[in-house]
Amino acid sequence: MSGQKIDQRFADYFVISGLDVTSGLEPDQLSGDNLHCAPLRRPYKSRVLANYPDSLPWNPIDKDAVGMLCLPKGLTFRTDRQERKPKFHSFVITREDGSKLYGSSYVVYEQVRNLQICAAMQTLQHMHEAEGTLHTSGSLTLQEYSHDRSLVPVERQETDERDIDTMESYDIKTNKLYVTKSLCLISQVQFVSAPRTFLKQLAEAVNKPIIAQLPLEAYIYNLLYDVPMPPPGRSMKFYGVTSPIFCQRPSTGELPLFDFSLWDLVRLLGLDHLVQLFVSVLLEHQILLYSSDYHRLMLVSESIVTLVFPFTWQHVYVPILPASLQHFLDAPVPYIMGLHHAEDDTSKPHLPNEANLCFVDIDNNSVQVAEDLPTFPFEQELKEELYQAIVSSKEHMLKETFTDSVISSPKRKPTPRRLTNLEPEPGMRKIHSTSGLEKMEILQQSEAWSKISALAKKTGVWNKDFGDLEAEMSPKIAKEEISKEKFIELDKMLPRELEELKFNNSIREIFLNRFVNMFCWYEEFVIMNSQDLDSWLSSRETMQNFDKASFLSDQAESYLPFLSPFLETQMFATLIDNKIIANWEEADLNLKVFESRVKLLKEGLEISSQRSQTYVNCSKIKETEMLIDKRSNYMDYTGKKPGLPEDVQLPAPLEIGMFPILDKNILNSEENIKPKMKDSAKWRRKDRLLQQSEHLKLNSRQREKFLAEARSKLVQPRLTEMAAGGMEQTNWKFVETLLKECKTKTKRMLVEKMGQEAVELGHSEGNITGVEENTLIASLCDLLERIWSHGLQTKKGKSALWSHLLNYVESDESSNGKSTNTSPLSPVLTPTSLQSQKGMRRSRSLADLNSSLTDIYATLCNLSSNLALPGEGEKTARRGHRRTGSRGHIELPSLKPLPKTLACDMRRVQEMSDIKTDVGCARAWVRLALEKKMLSTHLKELLSDSYILRNLYKRYAFLRCEDEREQFLYHLLSLNAMDYFCFTNAYHNTVVPYRVLIFPSLKFGCTTTSANPWITFAGHMGETGVIEIPKGVLEFAVEHKNLGVLTTLRIGHDNSGITPKWLVEHVLIRNEISGHTYKFACGRWLGKGVDDGSIERLLVAELLPQNTDTNELVTGSKTPPRARSPVSLRKPAESVSLSIPDIQEMLGQAVNGLIKHYYRPEKERGNLTYLLCGDRGLVHCMELIFLYGFRSARLFRNKFYTWDYLERVRSHIEASLTSESTRRPLSEADRTVFREFSTLLTKINGAAESVGKDGKLQIFVCVGIRDHSLQKWLPVIARNIVTAQMYEEKSFMRDHDLITFINQILDTLNDFDIVLESSLVRGFDI
Repeated sequence: MSGQKIDQRFADYFVISGLDVTSGLEPDQLSGDNLHCAPLRRPYKSRVLANYPDSLPWNPIDKDAVGMLCLPKGLTFRTDRQERKPKFHSFVITREDGSKLYGSSYVVYEQVRNLQICAAMQTLQHMHEAEGTLHTSGSLTLQEYSHDRSLVPVERQETDERDIDTMESYDIKTNKLYVTKSLCLISQVQFVSAPRTFLKQLAEAVNKPIIAQLPLEAYIYNLLYDVPMPPPGRSMKFYGVTSPIFCQRPSTGELPLFDFSLWDLVRLLGLDHLVQLFVSVLLEHQILLYSSDYHRLMLVSESIVTLVFPFTWQHVYVPILPASLQHFLDAPVPYIMGLHHAEDDTSKPHLPNEANLCFVDIDNNSVQVAEDLPTFPFEQELKEELYQAIVSSKEHMLKETFTDSVISSPKRKPTPRRLTNLEPEPGMRKIHSTSGLEKMEILQQSEAWSKISALAKKTGVWNKDFGDLEAEMSPKIAKEEISKEKFIELDKMLPRELEELKFNNSIREIFLNRFVNMFCWYEEFVIMNSQDLDSWLSSRETMQNFDKASFLSDQAESYLPFLSPFLETQMFATLIDNKIIANWEEADLNLKVFESRVKLLKEGLEISSQRSQTYVNCSKIKETEMLIDKRSNYMDYTGKKPGLPEDVQLPAPLEIGMFPILDKNILNSEENIKPKMKDSAKWRRKDRLLQQSEHLKLNSRQREKFLAEARSKLVQPRLTEMAAGGMEQTNWKFVETLLKECKTKTKRMLVEKMGQEAVELGHSEGNITGVEENTLIASLCDLLERIWSHGLQTKKGKSALWSHLLNYVESDESSNGKSTNTSPLSPVLTPTSLQSQKGMRRSRSLADLNSSLTDIYATLCNLSSNLALPGEGEKTARRGHRRTGSRGHIELPSLKPLPKTLACDMRRVQEMSDIKTDVGCARAWVRLALEKKMLSTHLKELLSDSYILRNLYKRYAFLRCEDEREQFLYHLLSLNAMDYFCFTNAYHNTVVPYRVLIFPSLKFGCTTTSANPWITFAGHMGETGVIEIPKGVLEFAVEHKNLGVLTTLRIGHDNSGITPKWLVEHVLIRNEISGHTYKFACGRWLGKGVDDGSIERLLVAELLPQNTDTNELVTGSKTPPRARSPVSLRKPAESVSLSIPDIQEMLGQAVNGLIKHYYRPEKERGNLTYLLCGDRGLVHCMELIFLYGFRSARLFRNKFYTWDYLERVRSHIEASLTSESTRRPLSEADRTVFREFSTLLTKINGAAESVGKDGKLQIFVCVGIRDHSLQKWLPVIARNIVTAQMYEEKSFMRDHDLITFINQILDTLNDFDIVLESSLVRGFDI
């Protein structure tokens, strides 16, 4: 196509589709099985009867697709007693390379004058009556009808029943038979209004030949070969049968061409539903439109993909889906599809996947969206601005509303929504006088008229047919018709058309303005590449092109639920790709318009308001309306008047009411088919090339490079492929697409995770939280739902995955002899077919040995789960392990492993009271399994039951493709390499059971205490408060609202009793849902008069690997030489073994970890307490600095602590401040520093009576870092005489250069506002 010269004509083809009398009445297989319907209600196969020209070299016609879309439900037959109003709809055909063709179809009814067709219809009617099926689908049977009308008199009941029978039956003797015929125009640019007007005038010329001054071939010849396509920025006038037709096309700097009516869209949906649909499209959900009107399907489809400008829909797009292809709705990819239904069919279609589906019932103004659909940023303000635009246009639009509008009133009851009352009042409609024939046609199509005329004929009152009446009236009104239907000459566009263009423009500008404001600064976050275009194209899938984390950190938190998933969509990625490609080639036209608006917005902003998060109303509407007015008032081109070529024989006269097969000799001449280049004076070549690139959305070089890739990646099926014969290949493409998407998502999750942990954090903590990770997890859940929905036989519930899980567990329990009635897993689903054949399901061949072993393993896991159940439901702290044996030893608590079965995780999810739907349960189960690193294992177990798979899924389903299924599980298995907290961080209100195990030391006989112990622990989401521990109890369970990832634990006692001293090695806490186990190392005494005298200690959490052996936790309970928090000063061996450079390096790493923590987005920061007080944290490093060269470690052993040194310094300072005989007078700055230092120590001593000396030092360092005062205190402390007495010469505290080094490193933290966790300073007013 790229090598051809495209002839830019307004229309490429004129197509006639309808009844082929040579083929007879063939049932339309694409419309499904309709044999139970009356013959007049059945669809019949249509054919393309003729197309002009036969073929164009640059735009070959696909007759199958065109014929299917011209009459999507096949041929429809009516009698003279039924309504036969013409209808119009447009359609779109998407090619394999992504380019599109647009069609406009005007459907009229023609009388069938072929006796064989009439006889065949009569035969079908007799067969139908013989079978006794007098009712149609969607209507009542005669028995049901009589029952409902039991109070009506018998005579009237019989009359009504005969009327029903008469309206749906055909009698060749008394009825005339009519059939649909389509008149269609095919074009490369989507004009709607102009083709509709032309086709309507053409059809009226057939019914009323007196209004056509020329043969039909003259008008069609003129449109096909003499009317060019207006280039961007031009307007045009060409001639129809009865009046001129106007159209205009926006320039390349304006919004692209859109010729549907947004007024009709708002009138059909209302603003609330429109915005919901808009958000669903932006997030690339599956969109299913449902209506009895084909034009409504096209209107909503085209409108919604237009409103997302500058973004473009990148996935499957089928606005009109034939009824027989409903099985295509289970396509596991994002799509926009329109499904047509009969006018009397109010049932909801079968929806295989509702987890991520937006279902729009257009006729009933109903929109059903995904349950977790986020709110669009400034959604309320956007609705208000749209409402104001509607109100300002309402008066003009209602005054100019056409009486023949293609959008009829929705069939729904009035609703109180404020934007549903946009129907024009009767008095405001434009009343046109109608001719006598028009009135009789309207009367004939009336149901009441049909009943009255039928009754009159049966009683003999009236024997004339409508045709006879028409023949009688025609001579009388011929003169009147001729005078009324003369050609009307106009010079400019009609006011109503102009107002509709302006209204469309205002609505589109408002939506575009929202994107311009939201992404005004997006260019700063685009990651440009230094490679050439070819290198970039080959590696773009593995490269990150947009800094999403930084962009999201600039946004308001309330908008992140929408923005985060939107940045992951294909439409956003395409915009960023086009931005990068613009470095080498001409920018995409959509991108040019968008960036021009961004530039204007930036120029109007002040420097201080660059990052403002306020709503800005659109200011471009008036300016763009001026361009529309200019093109409307002055036509750039006026087309040639219709006429036949010279030396052409005139065609045969028209037969009234019958659109003929036109003369091919006139319309298929070879010279007209060749591209014309003679119009270059009027339409310059540059304009044509701009039009071509606007249509294809790619310039020539881009098109050549992307064409092969687009063909391989775009899952845009042809309509012929979507039929039963082509679905196998199409479904195979879907399977490949799902597998590739799974590979891409898992790889992305791993890369993001590893990059965050290894590069950003700089320490071993694996707790990465953030909105971007949450979006990736949610995207994985949606992918799993789409996989489980593909090829589903029968839908049960809104979540296909959860339904499968319920079926599997119930079947497994029934096969193991359990009663399904007592199972809490599924009170609703009871697959009787699975239970009745459970014996057959369990019979395996040698080929299924692997699956059998899997089932055995699952059974054993279930058994272990049942044995562990009594411990799972504990609601309060219960007694655990106490002192036993005559020798005074105690039995250490043991941590029993949690069951790792699929059923156990399901039971945990079902116990969560904050989840109400099947979709929510499925997503919670996926998050839990991923966090426990069991997702691949659980799904492998689920898919091991081949019997359930065969019963639930069709053969082509993804889950029944064994090789792809194994690769899918392998990709999910790779996620086990990283630690996720997607369940723990997502469900804040869930009550979580925690199991606490205290491991005392077995030495010194102090394994228990006579005091009253207590404990409290905290996480990212809250703190438990004080929990009293019964004496002698070392293991207990506590239920509390989800605390998130645990960070700290404080343990202590009241120092009462005879032997209150208690030596605790460590404490373990396990989340009984997620299985995460946290170790809080202690290794210190609790009690007065021992160690540092502390009776409570703050411990920092260490998350243990999930594969840690539980026996190691018990046997390996001895604390290492250096406990994590607080660091034991009883054993200074570590500080002695470390050199000064080693300690300097540790300090630098600790401070570097804090800096990286604060440079990350606030919502993705890790555990600050761990960075301060954990192993190799800042407190630990400062302790090592104080300990290095400390003389008391050698002279006083364990009786002297760093806190004692600080106390001595404070005493000396206070004495110096009060004494006047100091050797050197203190400066005012030194006096201020001394006062701050002394005041802090006094406060800590006064408030921390239960905290030991090491705990006080920890608080001192943390507060000094928080207030950025520690670096001010150190030089003053180092110069004090006490330092010289207590430290050796080779120490940090006596080396001025080392103190300067410490201060320089600590000064780097001055730029950050450090907020300490409440558990660190609990009970302190500092």
